[in-house]
Amino acid sequence: MTRVAAVDCGTNSIRLLVADADPTTGELVDLDRRMTIVRLGQGVDRTGRLAPEALERTFAACREYAAVIKEHGAERLRFVATSASRDAENRDDFVRGVLDILGVEPEVISGDQEAEFSFTGATRELAGRDHLDRPYLVVDIGGGSTEFVVGEEHVRAARSVDVGCVRMTERHLVRDGAVTDPPTEEQIAAMRADIERALDLAEESVPLAEARTLVGLAGSVTTVSAIAQELPAYDSARIHHSRVSRDRVREITEWLLHSTHAERAAVPSLHPGRVDVIAAGALVLLSIMERTGAEEVVVSEHDILDGIAWSVA
Repeated sequence: MTRVAAVDCGTNSIRLLVADADPTTGELVDLDRRMTIVRLGQGVDRTGRLAPEALERTFAACREYAAVIKEHGAERLRFVATSASRDAENRDDFVRGVLDILGVEPEVISGDQEAEFSFTGATRELAGRDHLDRPYLVVDIGGGSTEFVVGEEHVRAARSVDVGCVRMTERHLVRDGAVTDPPTEEQIAAMRADIERALDLAEESVPLAEARTLVGLAGSVTTVSAIAQELPAYDSARIHHSRVSRDRVREITEWLLHSTHAERAAVPSLHPGRVDVIAAGALVLLSIMERTGAEEVVVSEHDILDGIAWSVA
């Protein structure tokens, strides 16, 4: 066993996994897995820069994670940063802060690298499940971007497009500095059109229609599963490898798009940091299912974070 630590810093959240990895058996045993909503991508789509308060929230989470990594005695650490820090003019400030706190430089990876990690993390444990047909289409709906990957044992085609729950919310649902409560039909239509254009781009590189099993990753997808199951609290064990039908995703998405902030906040399984962005994330998922004809989505709690951990091991 090799004890490794992996950090995935996205547009909306930063996550840590400390695990014992055995590459000979393919076993990854979690020791600590946690997530913090930091909204690193706050305003990036509009300003092109990481906001000072967003950087400080992220650095505070890094300090917490440094203590956890030290406590568990991880031998190796890899820190991967995705969409928001890839786009920002002042990303050097981010790099220096992480290096000071954790002792490693964040790797600002490309969308294609992001897709590779997501596919490995999501599918490595699905190989023995005969009831899931291949090829897989893995979709990782993040805060700033969505990764599409088609493959069997290995990646065959991948594409990252700039639609995510935070980016779509800020681009289409914010008026006068606040999220419209609830959004207007015009706002929803503009967001749908934006997502459809992104799917057109994805299809230029990735044969979406060839996939036999849709695997959905990240907070928007896992939250939709939690809502679909009417869980009294977020329960990772019940969400991992759950299945949600397209009709149920459509029903949940329509409710989210036409609900108020207070109504969404009252959902017990919905993290407070996702209340304002979950409607956009759910619409991205629904649009993908409609485009591909997928009757259901297989929800995975194992994603880019697990792929990063395997790359370290």
